[in-house]
Amino acid sequence: MHQKWAWSFAALSGFVLVAAGAFGAHALASTLSPRDLEVFHTAVRYQAWHTLAIMAVLAWHGQRALRGQMLAVGLWFAGMVLFSGSLYCLVLVGARPLGIVTPFGGLLLMAGWLVLAWSAWRQRPATA
Repeated sequence: MHQKWAWSFAALSGFVLVAAGAFGAHALASTLSPRDLEVFHTAVRYQAWHTLAIMAVLAWHGQRALRGQMLAVGLWFAGMVLFSGSLYCLVLVGARPLGIVTPFGGLLLMAGWLVLAWSAWRQRPATA
C-alpha cells in the first residue's frame, strides 16, 4: 500500500469518526436506546484509536521502514471497516445480521497489533 493512500484513508477516517462522534452525541442521543448508543460509541472509539495508531505507524515507517509495518496498517484498515462499520450499520440501519462480521473485524484489529509487535521485535529494515 502506498503511503499516499494510507495517509488519505487515515485522514478520511479521522473526518468520519469526528462526524460520527458528533452525530452520536447530538442527533442519536435522543433516538437510540442506551445500549445502541453505547454500541455506536464503541465503534467511534475503536475507529479513533486505530486511526491514531495508523498515523503513528505511518510516521514511524517514514522514518524507519520495517517489514510488517504496512501489513499492520492494512489489517487495521480492514478491521476498522469490518468492526466499526458493522457496528455503525447495526445501529443506524438495523442490519442485525451484520453483527456476525464484527468479531472478524476485531480479530483483524488484534492481528494488526501482533504484526506490529513482530515488526518491532524483528527490527529488520524493509527493502521496498
